[in-house]
Amino acid sequence: MFKMVTVGFVSGLLFGAVVQGRAEPGVQSGDAARGKALFVRHCTGCHGPEGGGDGYSFFRGPDPANLTSPSTRKKSDAELIKSIHEGKPNMPPWKTRLSEKESRDVLAYVRTIAK
Repeated sequence: MFKMVTVGFVSGLLFGAVVQGRAEPGVQSGDAARGKALFVRHCTGCHGPEGGGDGYSFFRGPDPANLTSPSTRKKSDAELIKSIHEGKPNMPPWKTRLSEKESRDVLAYVRTIAK
C-alpha cells in the first residue's frame, strides 16, 4: 500500500511539472542566428534592438517586455512560445505570421539575450 501511495505521489509531481511547462524534453531547439534575423524584422520595433523593452512606447497598457531581464530567463520555453503564439496585452499573436520553426528560432535568440 505504501508503494502505491509513493508511486502515485511521485507520478503526480512529475505530471504537475509537465503541465506547468517546466519539464520540456520534447521541445526542439531553434536556430539563434535565424531567430535574430526574425527578431530584428518583427520584434525590435517594440522590444528594442537589444530586447530591453525600449522600442516603441505605448500610450496605454503595459510597456513591452524587457527580454534581457532575469524574469524572462526563469520562464519555461513553453511559456515563452505561448506568449509568441498567443500574444500579450499590446503584443499581437504571431502564430499566423511565424511558423512553429520560426517561433523556436526566435525563442533560441531570446534565450541568448536573456541575462
